[in-house]
Amino acid sequence: RISSFSFTFSDLLILVMFVVMFVLLFKMSASPFHMWSPYVDEGSPTSVTILFAVVPKIGLFVVFSRLLYFTFYDLINVWQNVIILVSFLSIIIGTFGALRQYRIKRFLAFSSITHVGYLLIGFSTGTFEGLSSIFFYLLIYIVMSLNIWAIVILLEVRRKKNIRLKYLTDLQNLSKNHPVLSLTLLINLFSMAGVPPLAVFYAKVYVFFSALEISLN
Repeated sequence: RISSFSFTFSDLLILVMFVVMFVLLFKMSASPFHMWSPYVDEGSPTSVTILFAVVPKIGLFVVFSRLLYFTFYDLINVWQNVIILVSFLSIIIGTFGALRQYRIKRFLAFSSITHVGYLLIGFSTGTFEGLSSIFFYLLIYIVMSLNIWAIVILLEVRRKKNIRLKYLTDLQNLSKNHPVLSLTLLINLFSMAGVPPLAVFYAKVYVFFSALEISLN
């Protein structure tokens, strides 16, 4: 005897929501859908890597916000726990994955995964305060990322025969040869790590406060 399955419209809507969510999370490089990002970033030319690492995130987060906060907001009890889990995995895997990297592009790719996790914390709140914290964080993150990638391109151009930077050890003696670039890169990396009183620290605090507010309510 073949058992029959009956799907209600609500079940079908939830299925469609998860399919669209997972596609967007894959494009965002959120864990556990992140495996393609380090390989693509490493294998692509630097200019193409910047395009993959920065530009799509703006459109993706806009679409994701409209999807969760408008189209599927009535299903918040369904997608909220999924977003919390994905954000937790992204922060953990991105942070510890970056500690094991020796290549510049893979290091920055795992850093991007970590920041996606922090951004998803704002989404998990389901509030407009969380949404505003997301775009504040995203604005600062894009500026910091563009600055870091601009330094990488500039160093590649200044090197003989335009050899690409591959390893973190290639940045040795940067403070002696290019002190201004070295200081700028240092400030950017500390900011991306969330060290106070730099910009990303305040963005993370804004996200955490929005999450704390909803947990207290």
